[in-house]
Amino acid sequence: MNDPAAPADDPLARERSHLSASRAALRAMREDVEALDIRDVTANWVNAEVLQRQIEERIKALADLSDTPLFFGRLDYLHAPGAERAEGAEGERPQPEAAYRTLHIGRRHVHDADGDPMVIDWRAPVSQPFYRASKKDPMDVGLRRRFGYTGGDLTAYEDEHLSDPAEAATTSKLLQQEIERPRVGPMRDIVATIQPEQDEIVRSGLSGSVCVQGGPGTGKTAVGLHRVAYLLYAHRERLARTGTLVVGPNRSFLHYIEQVLPALGELTVAQATVDDLVAHVEVRGTDDATAATVKGDARMAQVLRRALYSHVTMPTEPVVVVRGSRRWRVPAYELEEIVRQLLDRDIRYGAAREALPQRIAHAVLVQMERAGEAPDDRVQDAVARNVAVKAAVKAVWPAVDPAKLVLRLLGDAEFLAEHAEGLLDEQERKAILWTKPARSVKSAKWSAADTVLIDEAADLIRRTPSLGHVVLDEAQDLSPMQYRAVGRRCTTGSATVLGDLAQGTTPWATRSWEEALAHLGKPDAVVEELTAGFRVPTDVITYASRLLPHIAPGLTPVASIRENPGFFEVRGSSGPDDVIAACRELLSREGSVGLIAADPRIPALTDALAAAGLPHVAPGEETTESTRLTLVPASLAKGLEYDYVLLDEPQAVVDAEPDERTGLRRLYVTLTRAVSGLIITHGAPLPTQLT
Repeated sequence: MNDPAAPADDPLARERSHLSASRAALRAMREDVEALDIRDVTANWVNAEVLQRQIEERIKALADLSDTPLFFGRLDYLHAPGAERAEGAEGERPQPEAAYRTLHIGRRHVHDADGDPMVIDWRAPVSQPFYRASKKDPMDVGLRRRFGYTGGDLTAYEDEHLSDPAEAATTSKLLQQEIERPRVGPMRDIVATIQPEQDEIVRSGLSGSVCVQGGPGTGKTAVGLHRVAYLLYAHRERLARTGTLVVGPNRSFLHYIEQVLPALGELTVAQATVDDLVAHVEVRGTDDATAATVKGDARMAQVLRRALYSHVTMPTEPVVVVRGSRRWRVPAYELEEIVRQLLDRDIRYGAAREALPQRIAHAVLVQMERAGEAPDDRVQDAVARNVAVKAAVKAVWPAVDPAKLVLRLLGDAEFLAEHAEGLLDEQERKAILWTKPARSVKSAKWSAADTVLIDEAADLIRRTPSLGHVVLDEAQDLSPMQYRAVGRRCTTGSATVLGDLAQGTTPWATRSWEEALAHLGKPDAVVEELTAGFRVPTDVITYASRLLPHIAPGLTPVASIRENPGFFEVRGSSGPDDVIAACRELLSREGSVGLIAADPRIPALTDALAAAGLPHVAPGEETTESTRLTLVPASLAKGLEYDYVLLDEPQAVVDAEPDERTGLRRLYVTLTRAVSGLIITHGAPLPTQLT
């Protein structure tokens, strides 16, 4: 595995040589794929297009990112790993690395011209001890080596002799440095720093759903993304058929995380917000907190069901089918029995409507057979298309457009009252009823909550296709109806739910994961809690945790494992000049800087930064070495992280929300975005919960 040309007495030189050889092997793998000629192996242009697309995706997956370490660790096994550890994805034959005792662990598999492994994918079973082996359970590993990098250059290594009882267990300095390393730009992977409790979640099976409760800096988002990468490795064929999806809270967040999976070699995972999933109509309106809360309540699903099935009416007239000189009559009572049978089956409204003409046609065929005829399937299909049968179906079980159904429900007080009886009280009905009914679906000023109702109605009519696996991040902010919308996308698949109850910043924020998982349709999901903080410095998380008794009583505070306590200071401020001065101070340090403020204060701060000549970007935009400052509205801070954060006027963050509890939760989010340091500036008194 090591280059014999490197000096035997210089391990770092040998590892650098192996890195160079591995990069050359990866280039050769990519060139081999680029050189493939598919002209003589495809039967038609469709096959050629599909194969060419697969080749292009493979070429992208084999890209060598110059500033990203190709391998980050090494395992020296005491014995060559057995077949049970070397077995590949989904029961494939044992992998060739089973014959090797020394394995370099990296982001993807790399082999030489003879097929011998040079770098092992971190997801392979033989890589697992890199994350889980310990002095107590070495897992047959004699030595675990971690590598330090500057950019893409290997600069250091650190050995841990797991099987040597004389060597005391110590905290990895390289691991701490990697966790605390300043960052500029989008979120990066944590593949080199995954901890044992995180690894257990990452490698849990595809068949079960998992919910991860994790406070700020516990790595729950990264764990969820690495879990997707692992599942695609272990169940690639199955998930290639059924698909995977990552659902985030907003576009800024998705842009922030979008490079993690490609860095791990995964390019086929779709990303969307909940609003993207339910985008049946254009959103041009907004709801107040009360209306949005009622519309997001799970009771609305039953209201919609009642409203939809109110269109089904029992037949009062027979159906008479004329074929040639014969007339076949299906009496009203028999038609009613057919309709009731379809209702009792509880199948989708649209599917039942499509089945009804066939059921009526079958009743006619029974009469034909009794009369001595021998009709076949073609006759039944012809009867189902008969004008009289079509007219009966239209009268008894009419087609319903989901958007028009919601339009009527929100615009017609009597219709809403009829179908919300016993579910919504008068005040709740009044809260969601439009003061001025819209004339059409196109002219209506739909809100985001309305589109979720339309999605629910659409699923009642026609089943929503299911994916193989869905990751739902920042889930604590979803309403019950939004949970149902996401759950529809994984009814036959599994889900990874990520969130923190203390960071719920919507009026309808999740009260418990058990309740949320029931709405998602995954009541049996395993709830795991991450409490070890890898990102937020000790002094910062300790200060922010003062809010926990007021926003999430009983929730376990995050315990930072950072050796560096971080930079933390609370300062009085007399105005924008003090904020600008603090920004300049933080920009003098290495790393990214986030200026977070209550949304109403953003315009004034934008003007102040421009007047001071301080360039900045908005959340989701790329920072650079020359522009490292991001101006962040508090409402968009969730899920983002910066090396240094300047939080402006905490009380204003609280006051910008509709109620104090939501405001304090928003403040908790903004206080916990820093990786290395936090400055708080305030002219108004701090919230009493902090003091």
